[in-house]
Amino acid sequence: MSEDLRPSPKFKPVSLFVTCIIDMIYPETGVSVVEILDHLGIEVRFPLNQTCCGQPAYNAGFQEDARAVARQFLNAFRDAEVIVTPSGSCASMVRHEYPRLFEGDPVWHERAVWAANITWEFTEYLVDGLGITDIGAALPPMKVAFHDSCHGYRLMHLGAQARALVGAVDGVTINPLAGADQCCGFGGLFAVKMPEISGAMLKDKVDNIEAADADVILAGDASCLTQMNGGLSRKGSSKRVMHVAELLARGLKQGQTSPEGK
Repeated sequence: MSEDLRPSPKFKPVSLFVTCIIDMIYPETGVSVVEILDHLGIEVRFPLNQTCCGQPAYNAGFQEDARAVARQFLNAFRDAEVIVTPSGSCASMVRHEYPRLFEGDPVWHERAVWAANITWEFTEYLVDGLGITDIGAALPPMKVAFHDSCHGYRLMHLGAQARALVGAVDGVTINPLAGADQCCGFGGLFAVKMPEISGAMLKDKVDNIEAADADVILAGDASCLTQMNGGLSRKGSSKRVMHVAELLARGLKQGQTSPEGK
């Protein structure tokens, strides 16, 4: 199905796919997503039998293992009307790779295409799906910059959505980050298989963050947060990277107004 023919997610409950790293390391990001959706009056469901999307096995070439995990995902979300995830990487796996993963299997391919058509990355869902850019958030004066995570930026065409949402937060100024669209060096298994190259890429990213006129860097993938915050911590930097959903949720605690487009 063409991207512009995807079913509208409006007026439907959301099934949250929280992802592995958020579940294990950044649960506050998942909580932030729920707080924002609840603020917007959107029903949130959480399938308890959800696990991984299968991307690590898929990227490593273990396609049969990836299919086994993907089947579990498809079973866990079989009753979903809309699937939302705060990860461009995981969203791209479901949207772009699931149909390829099950080519030649008519039953599972049909289910994979169905899941791909109802899956949205969080900021994409709010801006492109619902038409909301202002959720009524406000914060003390602060400067932010964005890191554009690879899968979200290149496969999901993300970037403008998060900037629109954050740009509408009272008190927040968005400044540029040099090399915003350059990989942080994580790349899933890439960081394990090629640690020297990964480390060099991380050094460039950390240097750019240090030089940026920003109090905090925002990103849309928890794996990038882990990589960059690790590098910043080891360098002794006071700067940190935050998921965009967390910043928006913090803003809700200080600015409770009616959201635009609701």
